[in-house]
Amino acid sequence: MEEVTLPDLGPDSVRVRVRAAGVCHSDLSMVNGTLAPTFPLVLGHEAAGVVLATGDRVTHVRPGDEVVLNWSPACRGCWHCTHGQPWLCETAAGPSKPGGTTADGTPVSVTLGLGALAEEVLVPANAVVPVPAGVPADQAALLGCAVLTGTGAVRNTAAVREGESVLVVGLGGVGLSVLLAARAAGAAVVIAVDVSEAKRPLAEAAGATDYLVSDERLAKAVRGLTEGRGVDHAFECVGRSSTIQAAWRATRRGGQVTVVGMGRRDDLVSLSALDIFHSAKVLRSSVYGAADPDRDVPALAASVLNGSLKLGPLITDRIDLDGAPAAFERMARGEGGRSVVLFQD
Repeated sequence: MEEVTLPDLGPDSVRVRVRAAGVCHSDLSMVNGTLAPTFPLVLGHEAAGVVLATGDRVTHVRPGDEVVLNWSPACRGCWHCTHGQPWLCETAAGPSKPGGTTADGTPVSVTLGLGALAEEVLVPANAVVPVPAGVPADQAALLGCAVLTGTGAVRNTAAVREGESVLVVGLGGVGLSVLLAARAAGAAVVIAVDVSEAKRPLAEAAGATDYLVSDERLAKAVRGLTEGRGVDHAFECVGRSSTIQAAWRATRRGGQVTVVGMGRRDDLVSLSALDIFHSAKVLRSSVYGAADPDRDVPALAASVLNGSLKLGPLITDRIDLDGAPAAFERMARGEGGRSVVLFQD
């Protein structure tokens, strides 16, 4: 850790004191070669905090407001934004962007335009979403990435219906959010899959009806739980070709496979042309839950406040900033759910 000097407050920017920040797999992707940011880099993009100052042209928040950070803010003017797909905005930040200097004057970049594993951030005005006061900071932080991504994949992309069957492969923060959303949607069978038996209690707390340890017999085991057909919906929350193919094999004819995990550019998925035709399945991705954060984050926050969305099972470690490296190590080993860094008020 070291001190970073943030840029000056501009007319369209907001300075936020971070109260809580999640340790997300996308941050790990910045340093393990999956993505290619510019270094040195401040990690972090899943966070909630309090507005400290606003630029002259900022009108939707003011100092003291509680906010969630949005790592993919929409410009509202490009083709995708004006055609109902703000999650695909053409102006959204790449892996990193300039965000200040180190103590010796070295330019520093920030992850996804935020760099939220820090006491304070300076972000564009459209990257802050006001939420009702009173949402616990550790849970509010998750609304900005894991929960929005997972619930959106279920509600917006796949449109899971009551009585359907669901498979979730990979039980990090996003996968656990998919479980929560699938049960809330009324799915009758919700099968959770991970590489270790240790994830079973987390999966069951998040709503799984069945738990399987991943191996080469996964598709057969899933069919055994779904009257021999396979599931109506499979959600791949890992981002690997092997798990995408496993999810495909475990899905029934005419079913849907939704890829939520972000994988490597050189990790190719292989499916036979005959299988694609004969199975009549749909394979697609869900980027940021196909959500509009300005609309959906406040709605999710309201659900947390009224008790209909319980995010407690997602968080397994509440840590300070010194604990972030160990949290990344746990994530790389596939241990636990979400680790959240809590900052002193």
